[in-house]
Amino acid sequence: MGDEERKAFAVGWGTLALVNAGLAQGKNRSGFIWFFLSLLFGPLATFLLVASSPKLPN
Repeated sequence: MGDEERKAFAVGWGTLALVNAGLAQGKNRSGFIWFFLSLLFGPLATFLLVASSPKLPN
């Protein structure tokens, strides 16, 4: 993998983490926590967010 591919991969992974943070906030979950989970687990975190039901209101 060349330098350009690594940069593109990092930008894509970071963008996915930001999208997941927004998705989490839309489901009344902590965007901050899900951002960092997404940095670690990437697409798996996206799947967990999408597959989970929304949090019940208090």
